[in-house]
Amino acid sequence: MRIIQCIKKFLENPKIRFGYLSALGFYNHLPDEEYVCKEWKLVCGTELNLESPQTFNEKLQWLKINNHKAEYTTMVDKYAAKKYVADRIGKEHIIPTLGVWESLDEIDFDSLPEQFVLKCTHDSGAIVICRDKDKFDKKEAQKKLTKYLKRKYYYCHREWPYKNVLPRIIAEKYMQDGTQAALTDYKFYCFNGTPRYLYVSTGMENHETARVSFVDTNWEFANFGRTDYKPLEELPPKPDKFEEMLGIARILSKGIPFLRVDLYEINGKVYFGELTFTPCAGMMPFDPPSADFEIGKMLDISYLLKK
Repeated sequence: MRIIQCIKKFLENPKIRFGYLSALGFYNHLPDEEYVCKEWKLVCGTELNLESPQTFNEKLQWLKINNHKAEYTTMVDKYAAKKYVADRIGKEHIIPTLGVWESLDEIDFDSLPEQFVLKCTHDSGAIVICRDKDKFDKKEAQKKLTKYLKRKYYYCHREWPYKNVLPRIIAEKYMQDGTQAALTDYKFYCFNGTPRYLYVSTGMENHETARVSFVDTNWEFANFGRTDYKPLEELPPKPDKFEEMLGIARILSKGIPFLRVDLYEINGKVYFGELTFTPCAGMMPFDPPSADFEIGKMLDISYLLKK
């Protein structure tokens, strides 16, 4: 019965069909612009305006296709980005690396500490957290990482920075803030070096428990949100190092039309998370939808459109 239901969804739902065929490499031959327009139409239900993009998401799609710089590849590589960021803000903000490997066979799990984090360096979302080595399911972790290690993430949404990132696995020190079971993410949305707002997220390991809310730089709830996550029930305390975070976000995003800078505050210190050029692959579902236009006004690409 489950197989029949899956086949029915595949045949009836064009978004599911597109995603499945894309994962199989069926559309790899398509030029970026054609692929991006096709995906946009299926996900958003409208024609993508690349001639005169107005919304935040439309402008991100234009940047995907047209704004390519070699350093962007380094910036999204979860291993290479550490040195890139350390050179700009200091190595004290970098979560320690325990090892990096091109193959799972190279990992000596016995040599890893009782707690650690494994990530793929070339994509988004491939992460395994070990909080207790005695309970760690190594086979399940290997299965998950093997799957993602083979994935050419660039072909999923044509996010150019990922195109030439070497697929590797990185192990990092497990970081914990006091007694909190999971870290709070602070993701700063920066426009040409200016952080305008951020979103604060908790419980991101499980979509059911995850909470996400946008906050402005005055640490007040923004008047918009996302439809794909439940919001925070109340505004959490402002991080003690919030001003330092803003300064780091400015440094890392300087000269870039848009960049999301992810940071943590852990035991009174600011740590770097990652850099992202196109959150939600440039198709974030805003609530209300008009927020897409308002945020789009912050993203100035007019000087790039003239080139």
